[in-house]
Amino acid sequence: MHNYTAEDITKMVKDENVEFICLMFTDINGIIKNVEVPVSQLDKVLANKITFDGSSIDGFTRIEESDMLLHPDLSTWLIFPWGEEHGRVARLICDIYKTDGTPFEGDPRVNLKRIIKKMHDMGYTHFNIGPEPEFFLFNRNEHGNPTLHLNDDGSYFDFSPVDLGVNVRKDIVLGLEKMGFEVEASHHEVAPGQQEIDFKYQDALEAADSIETFKLVVKTIAKEHGLYATFMPKPVQGINGSGMHINMSLFKGEDNIFDDENDMLSDTAKQFLSGILKHARALTAVNNPTVNSYKRLVPGYEAPTYIAWSSKNRSPLVRVPAAKGKSKRIEMRSVDPTTNPYLAIACILDAGLDGIESNYDLMPEVKDNIYEMSEDKRRDAGIVDLPSTLHNSLKALRKDEYVQQSLGKGLTNSFFAAKNAEWARYQQTVSQWERDTYMSQY
Repeated sequence: MHNYTAEDITKMVKDENVEFICLMFTDINGIIKNVEVPVSQLDKVLANKITFDGSSIDGFTRIEESDMLLHPDLSTWLIFPWGEEHGRVARLICDIYKTDGTPFEGDPRVNLKRIIKKMHDMGYTHFNIGPEPEFFLFNRNEHGNPTLHLNDDGSYFDFSPVDLGVNVRKDIVLGLEKMGFEVEASHHEVAPGQQEIDFKYQDALEAADSIETFKLVVKTIAKEHGLYATFMPKPVQGINGSGMHINMSLFKGEDNIFDDENDMLSDTAKQFLSGILKHARALTAVNNPTVNSYKRLVPGYEAPTYIAWSSKNRSPLVRVPAAKGKSKRIEMRSVDPTTNPYLAIACILDAGLDGIESNYDLMPEVKDNIYEMSEDKRRDAGIVDLPSTLHNSLKALRKDEYVQQSLGKGLTNSFFAAKNAEWARYQQTVSQWERDTYMSQY
């Protein structure tokens, strides 16, 4: 993260021939929104005087309170490595403020900052997040619209020429590096057309910003290759879906407090983990916020369906990788890339902080493959299922007042309104599967 000043940005605009500035923010659904202004408005941008109509954005505000101000975070300044035909385009990620000069509590980024402050008040300095986002590449038709044809038949770690996504990934990586990302690895994933690109862990707010930027870069560069990139968790039946595993660790200064020289996890890490497991069902609504998310969370496709933890296998919700020192972390494997990263990281962090404060009993590690355990054995081990539908996860969230507090009242109400409406639309939809199954029988 760069500590740019207004003077730094003014100089870079001139030196780099920047003509337009995208003022980016994120709505309740995790969708990037943007107000683009010419550089002639730079002084107004830097003075936090750019306004927009908040009533037009999902989950933001009522019509009678519609005026909102964009406060750019100068540390997020970057210049996009594309679209120079009309001059270069830069971006700033913004917090949303009300006209009275106070932060808008319905802004997911503002809410994450609130939870980070709570973490600081408890004596912790950093919550590092290492995401592992996956996505699919589909061919486009002659009109440029996405088809249902994946771009290759490759599988895990396949190499060219079987892996036809390699050139797209290379260009994505190069674009990300030009924008300051430290990319650690990229490879073909298990399913045909499925890709993964991992970038270095960052502190919570910067990580959420980077996840949103990553999605934009992937979609933009895939389009340049004549392909369509989607972060939809399960676009194709019968193959693995796309997740976004979240690796996390908590720091005090330079010390990773999850690490313990004599044990797999420190006592604080165990408490933090107990909080995540305690609130796991409610967290699922935030981490897996679409109807389609639950088509991925089914047995047989490497996605978790049970609330448990392990260092030995990948079937539980949380895995503890074999690492020590600053690399010691826990990995939450249920999260998918349709989540709003500001909401997900805020709720995961706050659930862990609750575990530290409340010191819940941590369930024993599960070393067996949960998918091969009988229902009785799972019950005896205290292993329960994750919610199987968006409807069920919303019910779990409704029962968990702590996770609702992690979102705040405004975001909670907006989230329920958006997701209940989504579920209602889904309930009213008649699928081809239903027609194929029932029309001939009844």
